[in-house]
Amino acid sequence: MGNSQPSGHGKLKTRHITMIAIGGVIGAGLFVGSSATIAEAGPAIVLTYAFTGLLVMGVMRLLGEMLLAQPGKGTFIDYIRCGCGRAMGFTAGWLYALFWITAIGEEAIAGAIILQPYTGLPIWILATLLVLAVTLINFTAVGFFGECEFWLSLIKVVCIIGFCLTAAAFLGVPGIQHRDVMEVLTHHGGILPHGIGALAAALPMVLFSMIGSEIATVAAAESQDAPRNLARVTRTIGARITLFYIASLTLILCIVPWTEIIPGHSPFVSAMETIGIPGAGPLMQIVVFSAVISCMNSSLFVSARTLWRLGQRHEAPGILRHMAEEGSAPRAAVIIAGLGGMGVAFSSILAPNTIFAFLLSATGAIMLFVYLLVVIAHLRMRRAAQKAGTPWQWTAIAFFPLANYLLIGAIAGVILSMLVSTDQRSTIISTCGTILLTWSFWAFVRHNSKEPAASPSEEEAGL
Repeated sequence: MGNSQPSGHGKLKTRHITMIAIGGVIGAGLFVGSSATIAEAGPAIVLTYAFTGLLVMGVMRLLGEMLLAQPGKGTFIDYIRCGCGRAMGFTAGWLYALFWITAIGEEAIAGAIILQPYTGLPIWILATLLVLAVTLINFTAVGFFGECEFWLSLIKVVCIIGFCLTAAAFLGVPGIQHRDVMEVLTHHGGILPHGIGALAAALPMVLFSMIGSEIATVAAAESQDAPRNLARVTRTIGARITLFYIASLTLILCIVPWTEIIPGHSPFVSAMETIGIPGAGPLMQIVVFSAVISCMNSSLFVSARTLWRLGQRHEAPGILRHMAEEGSAPRAAVIIAGLGGMGVAFSSILAPNTIFAFLLSATGAIMLFVYLLVVIAHLRMRRAAQKAGTPWQWTAIAFFPLANYLLIGAIAGVILSMLVSTDQRSTIISTCGTILLTWSFWAFVRHNSKEPAASPSEEEAGL
């Protein structure tokens, strides 16, 4: 079972894998949501993005080590199972699927809001149509999904690169620049207008806008050259995404005083209007809409694959184990994930202040828990391999196990910053409740679940 793959195995290309990773991370959180973090902390927010980027890169490289040093166990959730035990693997799998199903509904509403002024249709109809569209994309051959995601993500990448080149030219060509860079950065309350505490307060928002790189490891398992693609993705994707975020936001802050950036209004539009690019607003709406569809597409893909894998382990209803013909997707899981995303979207319309608010709060910090388990699983598996004398074939990060402890400390720091924040405290508490509830369900399914071969770390821990 550890080597089972969905029926689309071998249909994704290397270029698809890279863009799927970018598509899952670069979305409205960068193009619009970054305005709130800039308003929260001022120009120094770039340091928070750099710190978060290092955290994501570290987790991705540890994940890559596990996947390549001991290949063939399945998705990264299966490596959490091997390193942290079956109960934690079950918990992480269901939480991960729930997180991305919730993301489908969130992005559907965001896309519907963008379309509503142009169509005049109710938001609930538009959200339903968007979920149906990405469900059909995921329902077809896996290669078609990869092609759609490639072009959707390419729009975002071209936009960011084009913006950075234009902004750099605006700042660097004598006689063209409109503002002095140092004046823009320092004459509006300084680099740290709200103090260093504001950087910590903005940390959760920044982190949640940069997560999703691990989607590429799930997609890479269905590619034509899985080991090579896994190595490339885990080594490079974190750095690429961090560079996109830091370069674009640094240029924005050099062009537009942070006090002129309005939360909820794209800082890219503000910068382009300052530069004098015509049609900046409509252009950015097209880019944001493509980003929304891309994120929905990736979210449905990874949630369906996670549900399918849980079904394979007998840790989910048997219907989720059903697969379509060769070259297609696990259609039952795709349908369930799509219906779940649609339910989340409807809850935002029918009960925005109760059910939808609860879902956002209860899933808001799930990725912190999943990333923490990745780091712990790597620590235990590599130590167990060393103790047993088993070769650890590929290393991607230096200073083991110090790097693991630093990453654990960084994740704990994010959790602590959420606990002390009045805006974020309910999210971390609700998420902890979701984790405990999901973990408690393990007692009901453990006797029916697929018993995997014990890993060295499991044997060492008696799991």
